[in-house]
Amino acid sequence: MTSKSAEAQHLRDLAWLRRVRDRIDREYAQPLDVEALARGANMSAGHLSRQFRRAYGESPYAYLMTRRIERAMALLRRGDLSVTEVCFAVGCSSLGTFSTRFTELVGVPPSVYRRRAGHATAGMPSCVAKRVTRPVRNREAPVTEARLA
Repeated sequence: MTSKSAEAQHLRDLAWLRRVRDRIDREYAQPLDVEALARGANMSAGHLSRQFRRAYGESPYAYLMTRRIERAMALLRRGDLSVTEVCFAVGCSSLGTFSTRFTELVGVPPSVYRRRAGHATAGMPSCVAKRVTRPVRNREAPVTEARLA
């Protein structure tokens, strides 16, 4: 492959990866898996995972879970749904997996976040609250300290 054709292929792959990321952003509550995302991008699941990680720094599954946790945080801040209802509303099928991933990204379990979040973001515009409470990726949240006190 020549340098120009390799670059052109790389740009096409990036366009497909953006479409995959946009699909995850839109359809986070749907039952998505890497194989389905790869089929939509005309790639193998392994190739999609490698290229997605190279472009965005995390696997498609990790990105999907981050989107789900972000939405869950917003629903929990509202306070009108239980943790179980939020879990299923954002597309998770296992409360245990949801709670574990939530705790890894946010630093506190969803039930604790739900109790504390309403008070911490009271009076904040929703766009500011979303930015301030955005989950930390790649397991960077401190487990011993709550981000919302």
